Amino acid sequence: MRIISNFNLLPPNTTSVTTATNFIDRGKGTPRRKVKKVHKSSGADDKKLQTTLKKMNVQPIQAIEEVNMFKEDGNVIHFAAPKVHASVPSNTFALYGNGEEKELTELVPGILNQLGPDSLASLRKLAESYQNMQKQAGAEGKKDEDEDDIPDLVEGENFESNVE
Repeated sequence: MRIISNFNLLPPNTTSVTTATNFIDRGKGTPRRKVKKVHKSSGADDKKLQTTLKKMNVQPIQAIEEVNMFKEDGNVIHFAAPKVHASVPSNTFALYGNGEEKELTELVPGILNQLGPDSLASLRKLAESYQNMQKQAGAEGKKDEDEDDIPDLVEGENFESNVE
């Protein structure tokens, strides 16, 4: 097969066009350059994790519908229908699924029945701090609105007389 340097002469929809594009940068006597391929290591990491968990003798736990992880900043990492594996003797739990970061206010109606007495106290503190933040944001918003308005004139002063 002979490679033609002018691509317009090649018939369309042939494999020789793709092979010709691979050779376009090379001239006679230049070494062949291999294309660097990017390997995804996530599959290898998952396999290593699976083998390590098998060594720890983890067992799947059924009937877990959702998992909520509370962060210090008040947001929640929410897993809907995760796969959970656990090994109680080694105190190891593995959680599989897509986690979404949500605000606590989005999840409050659904998680109230799941919270214990300790969590309810922290939830009250969080709600109070959230209300305080809202009040502060509202006060700052009012200040910004006042700054945007035209200022009131001072009584007793005539600015037009100063211009003349």
